[in-house]
Amino acid sequence: MKLGFVGLGTMGRPMATRLLRAGHELAVWARRPEAAAPLVAAGATPCASAAEVARRSEIVFTIVTYGRDVEAVVFGDDGLAAGFAPDSILVDMSTIAPGLARDIASRLAAQGVHMLDAPVSGGGVGAAAGTLAIMAGGEAAVLERVRPLFAVLGKTLVHVGGNGAGQVAKACNQMVMVAAIEAAAEAMRLAAAAGVDPEKVRQALAGGSAGSRVLEVFGARMTQRDFAAGVEARLHHKDFGIVLQEAHAMGVPLPVTAAVGQQLNALMAQGWGGCDTASLLRVLERSGD
Repeated sequence: MKLGFVGLGTMGRPMATRLLRAGHELAVWARRPEAAAPLVAAGATPCASAAEVARRSEIVFTIVTYGRDVEAVVFGDDGLAAGFAPDSILVDMSTIAPGLARDIASRLAAQGVHMLDAPVSGGGVGAAAGTLAIMAGGEAAVLERVRPLFAVLGKTLVHVGGNGAGQVAKACNQMVMVAAIEAAAEAMRLAAAAGVDPEKVRQALAGGSAGSRVLEVFGARMTQRDFAAGVEARLHHKDFGIVLQEAHAMGVPLPVTAAVGQQLNALMAQGWGGCDTASLLRVLERSGD
C-alpha cells in the first residue's frame, strides 16, 4: 500500500520502520529532516511538506505530542488536509482529547476523508517489537481497511466505538497505569521508611495479587534509582490534564486521578518532566524532607 507517516519520534520512528519493512511504500515528512534520515536511508520517500505526504498516500499515520500539533499537521499551511484525495484515511495515533479527535474527524469528513483515532499503549519497546495495544475509534468499515497495517504494529486491537472512543479508552488506560505507578512509589517509600529493603518488598509483591507490569518495570526503576526517561513524565502529566479536563466537562468525579494529577504537578515543579514517571517516588521523598 502507499502509506505516509508524520511524527518520527520515540514511538513513530519504529512504527514507520515496521511498515516499511513489511513491504509498503512509505512517504515521510518531519519538521527536523534528521528525524526522517534513518527511514529515508531504509527506502522511505522524503517529502517537503505534510501535504506532499498526503498526496502520495492512501493512508497516513500521525503520532505527535499535543492536540495542537495534530491540528497543525492536518490543517496548517501545507498540512495533510491540503493533499488528501477523497476516500483517503488519516490514522492519528497521538494521545489527544476525545472532543478534538471528533472535531478533526468531522472536518475531514467534509472533504470526503476518513479518520481513525487509534492511540496506543506499550511505549517505544512495544513500538519496535510490534506488540502495541491499539485502541481504535471510527467507522468499522474504515478500520477493516487499516486492520492489516495495525497487525504489523500491534499485538492487540480493540474497536472501541466511533470517533473519539479510542481516545476515551487511552485516557482510561493512563488513569489506571499512572495511579499504579503512584501506588508503587508509595509502597516503596513506606518500605524504606520502615527500614526494609524496597527491592525485597517489590519482589514479594510481584509474586502476589499486587503483581503487575507497572510494579515489574516502574517499581524496578524506583528500587534501582534509575530515573532516566523510559517514559517521560511530562507526557503523563499532559495526559492527566486531558483526563481531568474531560471529567470536569462531564461532571464525573475522579478523586484518585485528581490526587495523582497533583503529584504529577509536583513532579513537574521539581523540573523532572524529562525524567521517568518513576520519579513520583522522588516527589514523595522530597515531601518528607
